[in-house]
Amino acid sequence: MKTITAKRIEDAVYQLCVDAASVLPRDVRQSLERARTGEQSPIGRQMLDCILENADIAADEHQPICQDTGLVVVFVRLGQKVFLEGNLDEAVNAGVARAYRDAYLRKSMVAHPLNRENTGDNTPAVVHVRLMEGSSIHITVCPKGFGSENMGGVAMLKPAQGQAGVIDYVLSVVDKAGANPCPPIIVGVGLGGTMEYAALLAKEALLRPVGRPGANKWDRELEKELLEKINGLGIGPQGLGGTQTALAVHVNSYPTHIAGLPVAVNLNCHAARHAETELEGE
Repeated sequence: MKTITAKRIEDAVYQLCVDAASVLPRDVRQSLERARTGEQSPIGRQMLDCILENADIAADEHQPICQDTGLVVVFVRLGQKVFLEGNLDEAVNAGVARAYRDAYLRKSMVAHPLNRENTGDNTPAVVHVRLMEGSSIHITVCPKGFGSENMGGVAMLKPAQGQAGVIDYVLSVVDKAGANPCPPIIVGVGLGGTMEYAALLAKEALLRPVGRPGANKWDRELEKELLEKINGLGIGPQGLGGTQTALAVHVNSYPTHIAGLPVAVNLNCHAARHAETELEGE
């Protein structure tokens, strides 16, 4: 067994929050540059120029890419040979609180969905944990703004609706979202499992490097068709029209019940912020 202390996790989450707020991942930056090259609308190209300039300024001046610095979603892959010295959730939230205080990031969390009282430090984070082999902890931090998060959805389709029904539903979600999620967007689609698991699959799909194909031919074919149809909607960058409404569509699927076809859609804005690290046990 190898040991990883709660303090190391706190420090890692702190740095990941700070980095994710101001620096776009390389794959996201490159996808925006490709979108700029492929955009046919002059105003769409202008919007993508502004998006890229904003990203440069944020990175150079260590300032947030967006004023909505998000609800912090943390994905933890925990090695089975790791002894965790301390409480994982407490360590994650300590790192989040320190980052949002020290880096002057906007604190957006309310203690209860109805009382709307701000928690004051952007905690608690939403933490997802999966076990993996080995003696390390892999941590991915995803600050999720709610301009895009509010535009997602879950539907429990009938199996007979099949692929056509899935496509119709995903297109309806993106079309209704319009400019709200700050396109060009990344579309995460979760298929199968149960209602809540489809939503998790959709969120996890957003972690994939932009444009990396799905795990099987069904997912890959669906991604290709959806991307073409979404970009044919004409919403365009920042909703001002154009051919680049989505940078990519990522589909994650899982087996499901004979009577069900759960589908979830989770959208990410053009600032698909995330940062990750791996801590080796000692």
